Amino acid sequence: MAPRASKAPRWRPSLSALPAKGNKSMTISGRFPVPFLLLGVIPTVIPAPSAGSTHVEQQAADTLNDVVGIVRSAESGVPLAGAMVVVLSTGGSAVTHGDGSFRIAVPDAERHRIRIDRLGYAAATVEVGQGEPAAVDLEVAAIPLPDVVVTAVLSPTAANETIRPSAVFAQEKLQRRLAATVAQTVASVPGVAVGSMGPGTSQPVIRGLGGDRILMLEDGQRVGDVVNSGADHATALSPSSARRIEVIRGPSAILYGSNALGGVINVVREEVPRAVPYRATGFTSLQGRTATRAVGGSSQITVGVTEHVPLRVEVTKEQGGDLRTPIGTLAGTQTDTWSVAAGTSWVDDWGYAGGAFRYYSNDYGIPGGFLGGHTNPVRTEQERAAGRFRSVIRPGRGFEAIELDAGYTWYRHNEWEPPDILGTLFERQIASGEARARHAGWGPFASGAVGARVSWEHFGFGGALYSPNTRRRTQAAYVLEEIQLDPVLIEAGLRYDRVELEPNKEEMSDIGHIRARSFSAVSGSLGALVRVTGQFTLGASVGRAFRTPDVHELYSEGPHLAANSFDVGNPSLETETGLGIDVFGRITGQRLSVEVTWFRNTIAGYIFPQATGKLSRVLLPIYQFVGEDAALTGFESQLGWSMPAGFTLEAAASHVRGTIRATNEPLPFIPPLQGRLAIGYSPVDWFVEAEARMARSQERTGRFEEPTDGYAVLGISGGRRLTFAGRLHVVTLHLENLGDTEYRRHLSRVKEIMPEAGRSISLAYRVVF
Repeated sequence: MAPRASKAPRWRPSLSALPAKGNKSMTISGRFPVPFLLLGVIPTVIPAPSAGSTHVEQQAADTLNDVVGIVRSAESGVPLAGAMVVVLSTGGSAVTHGDGSFRIAVPDAERHRIRIDRLGYAAATVEVGQGEPAAVDLEVAAIPLPDVVVTAVLSPTAANETIRPSAVFAQEKLQRRLAATVAQTVASVPGVAVGSMGPGTSQPVIRGLGGDRILMLEDGQRVGDVVNSGADHATALSPSSARRIEVIRGPSAILYGSNALGGVINVVREEVPRAVPYRATGFTSLQGRTATRAVGGSSQITVGVTEHVPLRVEVTKEQGGDLRTPIGTLAGTQTDTWSVAAGTSWVDDWGYAGGAFRYYSNDYGIPGGFLGGHTNPVRTEQERAAGRFRSVIRPGRGFEAIELDAGYTWYRHNEWEPPDILGTLFERQIASGEARARHAGWGPFASGAVGARVSWEHFGFGGALYSPNTRRRTQAAYVLEEIQLDPVLIEAGLRYDRVELEPNKEEMSDIGHIRARSFSAVSGSLGALVRVTGQFTLGASVGRAFRTPDVHELYSEGPHLAANSFDVGNPSLETETGLGIDVFGRITGQRLSVEVTWFRNTIAGYIFPQATGKLSRVLLPIYQFVGEDAALTGFESQLGWSMPAGFTLEAAASHVRGTIRATNEPLPFIPPLQGRLAIGYSPVDWFVEAEARMARSQERTGRFEEPTDGYAVLGISGGRRLTFAGRLHVVTLHLENLGDTEYRRHLSRVKEIMPEAGRSISLAYRVVF
């Protein structure tokens, strides 16, 4: 270990490149060019280190409380810019500079494990000492090693070592799959499908479950929109500025909420900075797509204002026109989205504490003017303002960390009928607080967490859809523990939730007795992972989760015009109680990876809008919310093979069968058997891939639900990676639906009138600095 030296002041970047306070150029407009381009010039303003020299030894002498080093190509010895380096114990991270060097502040400890990821190379995990310069050589790899999961686990864990099936989109994989919505971005994951009423309304469906049975998180916190109240509601999240997106399939109730029957999707941005960068870091990206004539971009930068204070700023803008299909244009489906965010914190040896604010706006259209639909297209406006506080304290004495979170979210959703008539209004306000303590090495427990959460919510409604304004209060407490008994890892958890709903008035109505309701239940999970050999693991988990009926399902009565439905609630609905079982096997080798999962989810009191076959007075189909016992059973499989000479093969398939147990009728809106096959070629600096997406016909449909035909859609993508001026640049080109195939997704609510997008070209560019 290098001798201890006096701690030198950290390098502080100049802030001259940032917009001045009150600068009108930061105002977002609906036109291009947009203000994120101003942040986009920052990489050219901030000087990059020369490629011919490194400062690792000097950095080691500056401070002992840092992890420093250099990342190189094992094949050529050339320093690698743009590699992501993460300290696994703290989550602190840095991007390597033009000379391959990195430097990360860490709490005082003799050794730290770090993980290094770089496009075109296999990830590496190494152990380093504080102040000891580390030299890490990365091997070229066509298929990267599984990325690290931080959602629904006690500590950062490789995706192939989790007890629940998981997928991570980060770095190049995220750029390759990046789309206009989160659901479309993660659609390649086995078991994930997309429900929509146009390009602006995509909702994820996991194992046949959607709405709030899937927890949509942003940096581990609930988004707070109303996506569960209608198929026409978009998720108030943009994937453009995401650092990573994690998908956890199956019940994940313990840490995040009892209603996670289907799974969790976490969009990780790290809005509250956890470390002070020694140099400005961030990215700028631009993208466009011809199918919707969409253009957009995002830019994010994090700088060290002082030795203890980082500042993160982000701007995103996306704009698109009507969707073009092989048989015409789907009118009224334009989109216009923008968001701004800023976050800062105080970082010290004990941990960090800080806050962040985000404003999100999304205007999108719902098609109309067709038989069986509303007369004209509907324009929807979404607004979301969210502030949060987060602190992570590392007290030692058996505790790895104490995490404190608090937040407030205001959300408004307006649906406008021409000419500017407010058809439906939703408003939601949420205030929440959570405390969680993580420990390691307590007796038989390898790691664990105990925590509690409280929240207060207010739901407001307006327009033609009648639902009483309602308050909701929730309290929860939970514990999750891991026991390591090599070669077996056991995870067990318990969670208690209580939910109280109180409408603003008690009354008798046509749908029943509108009154206050309260629910409480205990959720639990038990899982095991067995390493049979060095490359083969078996796993199984069982989880009990419960979901309370939401305000819309209990109290709604009236037309929901954008969803083309007349919704009838049921004030007497009881809770859903789900029992989920997963059994899987994994093979993870240097060249071959395989995972096969079987699952079954039985849900008592499954709540869904049942089509009655009747029309309301305003000629909208009537949907009655009912609770029936249901079962969903299926499988997921995926394969990745790194063949000789840089060629790769990827294959995936998934299927779910949903049934109402009392009548053996099919559940409505269940995706069919679907699959994906891709063949690629990926040398170090570029890649090309041919892909086929397939789905079988779906004829097993719910009442008054139309069947759909099967399809196969072809696409080609390619990309180029290069280091220029000490920064990593990546360009990606997609040719989608090459044959201009006319096909329809079963979960599309407008499939009767319009197919999915026709032939389209997408182009994306990203620079990392």
